[in-house]
Amino acid sequence: MSATASPLPTVLSVDDSQVVQKLIQRALVAEYRVLLCGSSVQALSLMNQEPVEVLLLDVSMPEIDGLDFCRTVRSIPQFQALPIVMLTARGSSFDKVQGRLAGATEYLTKPFDAEQLRQIIRSLIKTK
Repeated sequence: MSATASPLPTVLSVDDSQVVQKLIQRALVAEYRVLLCGSSVQALSLMNQEPVEVLLLDVSMPEIDGLDFCRTVRSIPQFQALPIVMLTARGSSFDKVQGRLAGATEYLTKPFDAEQLRQIIRSLIKTK
């Protein structure tokens, strides 16, 4: 049984806030197939079932935070080149360095600008 491929690139957003998830979906749904997960565990399971072009990660989440999840994703060979955008309220220089060290490709702070998010995702998909 094979999954039907979507003509749109798939973006997976991992955030425990329903409000943020709705904002992300609204910002991206015209150009991307948007998958939403509330936890890192759920996201990893989904990533093994669905082809994901870009991963959006919140840092502050229950169970496994975004930084730990980013490191986990980077340790899995098939996901080492996957673009990861940290999308978080933590915006200090230290937080941004932590995100890059964990393996994030880009770092965007909340509240985010929808057009800026779309531009970042477009550029990441083009360079893949």
